[in-house]
Amino acid sequence: MILESKKVSDSKVEIAQVMMPEHSNASGNVHGGYILKLVDQAGAIVAARHTHSNIVTASLDRMDFISPVYIGNLVFAKASVNFVSNTSMEIGVRVEAECLKTGTHTHVGSAYLTFVALGKNDKPTMV
Repeated sequence: MILESKKVSDSKVEIAQVMMPEHSNASGNVHGGYILKLVDQAGAIVAARHTHSNIVTASLDRMDFISPVYIGNLVFAKASVNFVSNTSMEIGVRVEAECLKTGTHTHVGSAYLTFVALGKNDKPTMV
């Protein structure tokens, strides 16, 4: 089976969300779990765009939290395909925060996730 080659730019995505008080932890900054949720969402969109099939998160291979995110920041999750194998793909996600008061952008995290494409009967399928 010969599959059509795809460009990384065809499936990349950037999602953005303002961090609100309900996203905070006991320290008053944004809870890391909420950042992980945004990372997984951005990665899943890229994987679905790339495969045009159902996908599942197989693993969060690595997540580096570089700097805290604060309530009121606009957070960007910028995701793209890094590598594709037979049934899975690695998606890289760069997380940035913008201080809306100053316009300053800060790289706050990086993640690498593996997604698997599913076909009939929810079994892995060729990407």
